[in-house]
This record gives sequence, structure tokens and C-alpha cells, in this order.
Amino acid sequence: MGLVTLGLSGAMGYDPAAALFIDGELMLAVEEERLIRRKHARDMLPIESIRYCLRAAKLKPRDVDQVAIAYAPVSLLSPARWHYARRYWYAPDRALDVLFNGNRRFRRYYQQIQKMLSDLGIPLEKIKLIPVEHQLAHAASAYYMSGFKEKTAILCVDIKGEYATTFFGYGENGRIHKIKEFYDPDSLSGMYASVCDYLGFDMLDGESKVMGIATFGSADKYDLSFLADYRGKDFKVNTKMLNVVGLRRYKHRGIGHSFTPALLEKLGPRRAGDVFQDPYVHYAAGIQHLYETITTGLTAHYLSGILKSGGKLAIAGTGAFNVKLNQRLRALPWVDEVYVPPAAGDAGTAIGAAAYVLANHNNLPVAPLRHAYLGPKYTTERCIRACEAHRDKPRFELLEKPAEKAAELLEQGHLLGWFQGRMEFGPRALGNRSILASPLAIDSVKEINQRVKFREKWRCFAPSMLPTLAAEVLGGAQHADFMSQTFDVPAEWQKKYPSVVYRDGSTRAHIVHKENNPRFYALLRAMEKLTGVGMVVNTSLNRPGEAMICSPEDALDMFFGSDLEYLIMQDLLITKPPEDNSGWERS
Repeated sequence: MGLVTLGLSGAMGYDPAAALFIDGELMLAVEEERLIRRKHARDMLPIESIRYCLRAAKLKPRDVDQVAIAYAPVSLLSPARWHYARRYWYAPDRALDVLFNGNRRFRRYYQQIQKMLSDLGIPLEKIKLIPVEHQLAHAASAYYMSGFKEKTAILCVDIKGEYATTFFGYGENGRIHKIKEFYDPDSLSGMYASVCDYLGFDMLDGESKVMGIATFGSADKYDLSFLADYRGKDFKVNTKMLNVVGLRRYKHRGIGHSFTPALLEKLGPRRAGDVFQDPYVHYAAGIQHLYETITTGLTAHYLSGILKSGGKLAIAGTGAFNVKLNQRLRALPWVDEVYVPPAAGDAGTAIGAAAYVLANHNNLPVAPLRHAYLGPKYTTERCIRACEAHRDKPRFELLEKPAEKAAELLEQGHLLGWFQGRMEFGPRALGNRSILASPLAIDSVKEINQRVKFREKWRCFAPSMLPTLAAEVLGGAQHADFMSQTFDVPAEWQKKYPSVVYRDGSTRAHIVHKENNPRFYALLRAMEKLTGVGMVVNTSLNRPGEAMICSPEDALDMFFGSDLEYLIMQDLLITKPPEDNSGWERS
């Protein structure tokens, strides 16, 4: 057996996950939320995630050699703690605490991890427990997993780690080098998240909505540049408005928000009604424009030299889920190729922390990430047992050719739950835990929002497509494996498939390769044969506020709790019994 390394995330209080490497090869990764059915698994440790990784790899707890965590102590000699103290001068308790006890959170988290590992039977006296700086873990999740051989520019846009919020650096010959970091409260993602809060959306989940809403507004209508002081190489959040703590916070019904009453005086009351009314829709456009402008400007300043020599850019951090920003960065004149990992947020630091340790402590080469299918898988027999035990008595039929049957149902205009193979790591449905529809059936696409996902009717979906079609629609897009970037779509395709195109004419595309997902690829080929177009509309298999489906039991609960008519789990076609049928029928 090779060197067994566990990487863990969740130090910031959300998105705990575990990743397991053997030598330099990533074998498994899973987010805790999928296993405990609590979205973001706030204030939880990755207990079930570790158990899954060890069980799936057929390892015992004593087989673990080292554990990497994505959080590390920060020296008082670092500029990070002094910057924090200076910028939070208005909250003297915070400012003094960071100087005299600035690693308190790390110590608490480290002790929690030690206890968890001990409880799981992983012997602390045997293993190495290695802290990795949070932004370095983000950087590693992008750089090492990209497979780029050239000198690679690295950008991490995050809400915050220990203190750093934004990282500019490069990777070369298996090592990561810092060029510049910005520190809390000067956070680009934090600035964006605060405006999301003002617009009435929850942080971590509302940013993607604001990004979509922004395409309906005009960034020129209201100037939001007062929210940050940006001068080419320097950036500071206006903490009289945003990213605030303590008494500066605006409070409503006992809940403190990350913006101040001064922001309300400037922009008007917090949005409570229709987000598309003036001024809120234009504020969404304004913050998206400001976010893109500052991030691309800082990237040009700090990374243009690296990009001119290699042309490669690897991006991670919570802010890297902003697919419009990623498209803007790809358009920089020195950028040839952009890589964004499937779990760019905090869950992905489980992979990044382990990869960093392997490369820098063990001097092992780290294999690039080929696909995101790293979670639990279930056999057809296991799915049958779940059906037989389920309280709602599903009807099921064994299929010889699931992909062909799926394409037939989609071509007829039906919505389809598609549950196959290993669960995806990261928030995007990449064809193993998906709700699918035909892009040719406009009404069925609307029904995903109205009857299954209960989402706002304006939200568009992502297309999954064959590489041959992508060459025509996306113009030879690179690294579109993870739905992490948008691409401009030719006018004729916009007219044909408006349900998968943003208002600005771009799409968050997903290219499916046979070697990575043969079943989903077969479905797309079957769609191509039936309709002439190898593409489906693809969204995650879950209901609002729910983590993506993991097990057959989760899938059946979701199926019977929604208006989906068909579900294909492995080789089973599952339907609901007639409402007036009190018995159970096995087809």
C-alpha cells in the first residue's frame, strides 16, 4: 500500500469534506452535507466523509499516514494580523484580540480535529497532522489538479481564510509561490456577499442568483465604486458600508447583517420585494461589474508577467463560482487557458491541503484531476432493495439500455431524474446526480422551475453536450468539464435554445467526454440520434435548500416529494404508482 493521505476542509464553519489520496493519486472525495443531508453542514466536522473514504478504499483507520487540514497558525510577525487590527480599529475588542490571541480559532479547530480523529480510531501518535494555510490550500486545489505543466498564474478569490482573502501567485515545477495577498476585511468576495445580503439573499447561496440577475440590469445606472477604494494595485473595502462587525452592523429583528445603516442611507432600504424592480436589479449589475473590474485589474497588475510567459491561469476560492468573472478573466489578452476546479469553494480545500502536503512535504508528483466523480456509488441491486423497502412503493423496471430509454423519454418532452455511478464532488450536477430535460421542449424546461426545483422563472439552466457539438456552439472551449465558466453563444444557437443561455448571450456549458462518463456520453449520443442534437438541459438532483442527492433512498424521497414522473437509477426505470392504487406492483 502506498502513502495514505487524508485532506480535510471545514475550518471556516461550513462545507466540511474529506479527500483521500494514495501516493499522489486522488481516489475519493465527498462533502459532509451529502451524507448527513444538511446543506453546507454548518458547524460540523467531516466525520461521515472520513468514514466513507476509508470504507470505500477498503482501508482501516490505522492505515492513514497523514492528515492535512486547510487552516494554519499565522505569526504575529505576519502583516496579516496587524492589517486586521488596523482595519478593525472601530471594534477595539477585535483589534486587540487579534494581536494578543490571533491563533485562538486555529487552536480550537486543531483540537477538534485531533479529538475527531481519535474518536474515529485514527491514532494520533502514528500520523502526521499538517496544517496548510487556507489560501494555499485553495491555490493547490487549482494548480496541482489542473495538470498544467507550464509556469501557471494562480488566483484565489475567497471570502476569507485565517486572515487572507485574495491570493495572487504562481506555480512552477510543483511549487507554489506567493506574489501578493489581501487581508480581511479587504475581501472581493466579501464585498460581493455583503451586497447579496443587502439584496435579500443568503451568503454562500445567493451569489449565483445575483450574478444571474445582473444580466438583466444596467451597471451604468448607479455607480457603486464608492464601495471600494481601488487604485490599480491596491484595494480596500469601504468599511463604513460593508464587511463590518460589531456595532457597525445593521440589525433587523435581532439579526446582524454585514453592511451598515450608512449603506441603507446611500442606496435605500434592503430589498424586500421584487428584485427586478429599480434600483435593485441595477445594483446587482453594478456589484457584478465592480467585482469583475477590480478582480481583472488586480490580476493584470500582479499576474500579467506570469501569464505572458505561460498563458495558463488557475482560479479557486468561493468567488471562483462566479462564472461570469471567470469568462472575463479568460478574455485577458495574455490568457490562453483557464482552469477552475469543480469544488472551487471551501470543500475543495480538502483536496488542496492534501495535494499541497504531498508536493511540498513528501516531494511526490500529484496527478491532475481527470473528473469529479469521486463520491459514493450504488449498484442496481442496491437500488432495487431501496425500491422494495421504500414506503411509497415505487414501480420499477429493469432496463437493458438505460441511455436509450432516457433519450426516448427526454425526446417526448418528459423531465427525468438521472442517478448513475459515483456522485459528483462539488456543487455542479455533472451527469450522475441530475435532473434532465430536452432543450427542444421549452415547456418541460419551465416545469423544472415550476414543479421540481421551485426556482425563479428567470433562471436559466446549464447544457451538457457532446464535444463535437461544443466545437460548433462554444468555439473550441477548453476546460469546460465542470460547468465553471461561461462562453458566448452564436446568435443562431441562442434562438434555438434560449433556456440554456443567459440574457447576455452566454452559457455555463458542460462538455461530456466518453472516457470520463461513458453512461452520460451514451445518453447524449442517443439524444443526437433521436433529435439531431447531442445536448440536454442539466440541473442538480435535489429540491430547494437540500444538498445534492447521494443515495438511492435520497433519490426516492426526492422523487416522491416532487412532480418528477420518471427516475432512472442505474439500470432501473422508476415510476410512481397510480394515486388510487393502494397496492404495489413490480413491473
